[in-house]
Amino acid sequence: MDQQRDVTVFYDERVLAHYPDANVDFLPGRLDKRIRAILSGLTVQWKYPEHPGRISAIMDLLAREPISGVRIEPGRAATREELGRVHTTSFLDHLFSLRDQSTWLDVDTTAVAPGSVEAAEVAAGTAIAAVEAVVEGRTGSAFAVVRPPGHHAEPVRARGFCLFNNVAVAAAHAHAALGCKRVLILDWDAHHGNGTQDIFWSDPDTLFFDIHRAAPFYPGSGALTDIGAGRGEGATVNVPMPGGAGDVAYLKAMREILVPAADYFKPDLVLVSAGFDAHWFDLALNVTYDGFAAMTRIVQDIADKHCDGRLAMILEGGYNTESLARGVHATLHALAGGELTEPKVCGIEEVEAAIAFHKPAFEPDQPE
Repeated sequence: MDQQRDVTVFYDERVLAHYPDANVDFLPGRLDKRIRAILSGLTVQWKYPEHPGRISAIMDLLAREPISGVRIEPGRAATREELGRVHTTSFLDHLFSLRDQSTWLDVDTTAVAPGSVEAAEVAAGTAIAAVEAVVEGRTGSAFAVVRPPGHHAEPVRARGFCLFNNVAVAAAHAHAALGCKRVLILDWDAHHGNGTQDIFWSDPDTLFFDIHRAAPFYPGSGALTDIGAGRGEGATVNVPMPGGAGDVAYLKAMREILVPAADYFKPDLVLVSAGFDAHWFDLALNVTYDGFAAMTRIVQDIADKHCDGRLAMILEGGYNTESLARGVHATLHALAGGELTEPKVCGIEEVEAAIAFHKPAFEPDQPE
């Protein structure tokens, strides 16, 4: 085992209050008739995929299988001023007006119910709490277990299950209130962080690095040639992946693109939009638990090299509760200094063992 490190998980149960109505009657005008008919005919109730059980699965597993060095602290709600650093006044006014309503906010996936707006405020504020803890040296690293996720939320609208852009709010707070001049954001969620990219598109002091499944996968953005604009040109780095990509491809991209980019940028703080839908259980890509752990160690090494280990992770997606909980657990194990298993191409060891077993039967007889 490597040297143990202290890790703080920031969690506030108020994030569980976001629970849009799951019945099909809640969907008028947002789905075509064919899809509505399919949902109506299901023998089980259709559920909003971004549900409280995601967080419960993570925290339950951590309680059953605690990790030495990992402690839990409460989060807090973000203030309007903190949210206003990345979202427009008109957007905040609109969202705050929906505190007691159940409604859809966009044309694809995002809805609110009573409790949703407060949950989103707490998600953003808890991301800030994680950043404050690492910048102030109160913990070695931090992980904000929050929902709703944030990286699809744009300055002017909610999108893709996301209400406020949690990682962007945290990064902006680091710039404005904590004295961080250069912030590196890595987004390894399977879906491109279009909102985060939009917010920092022209910002030379925020390096946004996004590795994701390539379009036409949702949301369809994040082309290789999207590199920012104006003074921020070159501070956006996109690495689109094919659907079959897994550990080896991810680690190669991080070691050969992210690490040199970080060496050039020299961040004061490293943030990770940590989604776990790149695991094969989520059917998006083929990253394993060992892969998430190895990715974590690479990011940890970057933070150690450039900014005294200041690293905070903020939960994004992951909708299979088993792979989500196990992925977060593997990441926390790595953050805490646990021993890692180097990921391998899936099946190679088994094939090599089969070769060794069967090969003698097909070799020509040796002369006596």
